[in-house]
Amino acid sequence: MGARMVEFGGWDMPLEYSGIVPEHMAVRTRAGLFDVSHMGEIEIEGAGALALLQKLTSNDVSRLQIGQAHYSGLMNERGGMVDDLLVHRVGEQSYFLCVNAARREADYDWITRHNDTGARVRNTSDDYAQLALQGPSSTAILQPLTSVNLSALKYYWFARGTVCAVECLVARTGYTGEDGFEVYLPVSESERIWNAIFEAGKSEGIVPCGLGARNTLRLEAGMLLYGHDMNEETTPLEANLRWICKLEKGPFLGRDILQRQAQDGVARVLVGFEMRERGIARDDAPVVVDDTVVGKVTSGSYVPYLKRSIGLARVPREYSATGQRISIEIRGTRAAAEIVPTPFYRRAKG
Repeated sequence: MGARMVEFGGWDMPLEYSGIVPEHMAVRTRAGLFDVSHMGEIEIEGAGALALLQKLTSNDVSRLQIGQAHYSGLMNERGGMVDDLLVHRVGEQSYFLCVNAARREADYDWITRHNDTGARVRNTSDDYAQLALQGPSSTAILQPLTSVNLSALKYYWFARGTVCAVECLVARTGYTGEDGFEVYLPVSESERIWNAIFEAGKSEGIVPCGLGARNTLRLEAGMLLYGHDMNEETTPLEANLRWICKLEKGPFLGRDILQRQAQDGVARVLVGFEMRERGIARDDAPVVVDDTVVGKVTSGSYVPYLKRSIGLARVPREYSATGQRISIEIRGTRAAAEIVPTPFYRRAKG
């Protein structure tokens, strides 16, 4: 399909097909199809599965119903995030994790190293391909191809069923800020199902999408990128992810540090900003207040739908209020910017 390829997390991945701007706009207005088979999958089963996940992740796995998923942090003892991930409850004692491509081996090693509950832990990343169909036309495109009743599938719920007569897991999740689905399927069927979805979507204006548009879409929607916006030295509270920390659920790795931060506040916090002068903030650009470097950009880009230059930055708490004026150093020149609420973009419901 004429993709321009780049290396990402040890994988050769499409950066763009027709271009980041048209791909981004297609997802916001119609539909885009992403091959995200580089993502990792880990399955945890058995009587000790819940206890293991409760110990290692920040969200409350006991609240998940069968067929429901949530976003969470895989934690270390310092309150840092080994990874961010999706946890799906697929059975009474079985869970399916979707983890970041570059962290799949590290995550598996971390989970198995701390497995003292007798749970069965398998790294099944090589067994699955993953296709993400995103955009307002996603349901219309996918429904004729699947046995899953998509209209009955709520956000962050999933179902097992067939797509093109192949057993798959279909989740109403995504990394774009739009409605859409992530389909987990056998690797051997990925090309056939990609082609079938693409053919079914032609009348809806579907386009193939690469990593470039995936990045601008997630940034516009205020979604974080592991390794940029947070890492093993960043707590969820410092990453503005307090909502995935269920401190009342009982002990888990790093909880004491998170409790202290929740009570006392964090010294540094992740904020959104918008450029007020011409320029595009790039990752690691210095953030300046009153001629003093106070932080750095963690993610930055021009975003096509909003037609603005925006970004995320980690700054001291005293400079984190909405409306705070900052400057971003761009190629040796300082350009004015302002702290703004996130997400930058929120899709209209209904």
